[in-house]
Amino acid sequence: MISEKLKNNAYVLYIAVIVLVIFRLLLTITIPLLDKTESRYAEIARIMWETNQWIVPEIDYGVPFWAKPPLSTWGSAASFIIFGVNEFAARFPSFLLSIILIVITGKMVQKEGYSFYLPGFILLTMPEFLIHTGVVSTDTTLEFCIVMMMISFWKTMQNDTKTYWNYVFFIALGFGFLAKGPLIMVLTFPPLFLWCCLDFNRFKQLFSKFSMVIGLLITAIIAIPWYYFAEQETPGFLDYFIVGEHYKRFLEPGWKGDLYGSGHSQPKGMIWVLLIAFAFPWIQIVANKLWKNRTTIFKNEWASFLILWAFWTPVFFTISSNILHTYLLPTAIPIMFLIVFWWNDLTNKKAVIRTALIFPTVVFIAYFGLFATGQLDSKINSDKYLLANLKAKNGNKEIPLYYWKNKNYSGQFYSNGKAQVVKNEVELDSVSRLGKPFYFAFPNKRKEEIPQKYLDKMTLAEGNSKTSIFVTKQ
Repeated sequence: MISEKLKNNAYVLYIAVIVLVIFRLLLTITIPLLDKTESRYAEIARIMWETNQWIVPEIDYGVPFWAKPPLSTWGSAASFIIFGVNEFAARFPSFLLSIILIVITGKMVQKEGYSFYLPGFILLTMPEFLIHTGVVSTDTTLEFCIVMMMISFWKTMQNDTKTYWNYVFFIALGFGFLAKGPLIMVLTFPPLFLWCCLDFNRFKQLFSKFSMVIGLLITAIIAIPWYYFAEQETPGFLDYFIVGEHYKRFLEPGWKGDLYGSGHSQPKGMIWVLLIAFAFPWIQIVANKLWKNRTTIFKNEWASFLILWAFWTPVFFTISSNILHTYLLPTAIPIMFLIVFWWNDLTNKKAVIRTALIFPTVVFIAYFGLFATGQLDSKINSDKYLLANLKAKNGNKEIPLYYWKNKNYSGQFYSNGKAQVVKNEVELDSVSRLGKPFYFAFPNKRKEEIPQKYLDKMTLAEGNSKTSIFVTKQ
């Protein structure tokens, strides 16, 4: 029995998954919140927790954040109530949702005779999924909603009568609107429609297996109230969010209307390059199998369902001018299912397993290498250690902290929202004339923007590879 399990790599998968989960949890607890995206969402949640403003998220005190709905922010803010304000609390909802997906998919494949740990191994060795398992992000909540919609749709269609899964579909759709808005429909409805087009009888089954009226009512009850109250509290939200974030962001290169940063302009089609990199090595195996089985693969219901699910997202974002690798997260689960579908056909599983472990191994070595050499605090893209060192040096005295032109969100979070901004020389001069000691922080790459006469009155207090913090001379 033992030798047979070893032959089938059962113990390897089990050990690898346990180690990867523990390692990812360690990163979730110990790594400071990273600028800019992760710290930004954590700070939004911290402000929500502090101000008890649960309707409209705020990117700064009194400044509404219209770019995303609040589901992930609600999760982190609620986590702060339970665990206190820290990195782990901010990231815990994302970590929990990822683990739940691993468990759900593990149970699904186990019923088909595969190892419960196989989905977890595939997902936790896929760069995109591993990164998002324990990151403050709206993408993880969106992914969870998409997966629950797609799985519930499949299970509903496979049953002869209506099941509770049909209601799960509409519940997930409702929460998807609260996770990232109408994008939930854009990433799920087209592949489901195309799958039904492969067999028109499926359209007839939709109305017999789904409770459309009740289901849509459930979706509306979940989603609409927040959109209504958000517009009431901050008029203009719907126009910015619906038109700006869901049309202009994706179709206008370097979109100038972004209130919270700048568009991520990329060559059209770059999403496929990102897919090759962030779904390694599993997407390469899928591509190879698809080519070899290209004439017959769409005859299989499950395989065709997964292919449309997996590849619709990169197809959609092919036309987008503003993309991030995070947009690929919804592809992780269907890619994993496709690998499981072909698992028994893989001739050299040991080689596949070794290759899959390359990325997590590199991350493991990098983390412990930086930790062992004491360079983690200087190389990490966060101001946590800088502010902690300053606090220790000044004996916990309250000394104002000013950033040049833009605050680092990690600085805002780790200063408990007390970090301020000087936007120009006039404001910096006004602060200097107060005659009180203050810290002055700026990105190293922008040092030349600051008049030397101000730096001459200060000394370097702390710094790392990204940021320098000066203090006024006493």
